[in-house]
Amino acid sequence: MKLIDLSHPLEHGQLNFPFDPKLSIVVHNTVESIGYNITAISMSTHQGTHLDAPFHFYNDGKTLDQMRLEQFYGPASLVDLAPGSHLEAKTPLTVEMFEPHAEKFQPGAKIIYRTGWDRAFGTPEFFSDFPTLTLEAAQWIADRKIGMLGMDTPTPSTDWKECHLILLKDDVEIVIVEGLTQLNKLPEQFTFIGFPMNIKGRDGSPIRAVAVVE
Repeated sequence: MKLIDLSHPLEHGQLNFPFDPKLSIVVHNTVESIGYNITAISMSTHQGTHLDAPFHFYNDGKTLDQMRLEQFYGPASLVDLAPGSHLEAKTPLTVEMFEPHAEKFQPGAKIIYRTGWDRAFGTPEFFSDFPTLTLEAAQWIADRKIGMLGMDTPTPSTDWKECHLILLKDDVEIVIVEGLTQLNKLPEQFTFIGFPMNIKGRDGSPIRAVAVVE
């Protein structure tokens, strides 16, 4: 068995979307000052590698504490959209790109797609030029009633509102996992672990995403 870390480390001043709270990780006290090290952290619930709950876009949607633990753990499949390479900036992710992998999109399935865009993490372009899911592809995925959709981009689509509304609506409620990395190290089948913090009544959480490979 091997564990593969699929998460970007959190670092003070790390970039994020322009309207999100900035990430601050600062020393609060030290061994020298009071006898132990302790850190103050302030950040968005959607910083770095994280997941979205339906409440992120629906006021009546499920919050983190209302979701089942099984939604964050279990068998998963990789859909590699750029085997051995990476997609170019702003590449549309179309239905035609996902159709060859249709057998993986079963009800309740956990799917992670790879574009290679994690290579741009830490740059402004990571948030502006990422390969983007078309709304037609988002609907195609939603229609298949999968349980989780993960990706190595910061959000599924430049049409961010419309895409999230499709994937998170009450009769779909796909867990969206954003900002993954090292997907090139994954086999087609693995076990995904990505538990959020149990933040009562809220919309999302950074996660430590891990793949278990037999």
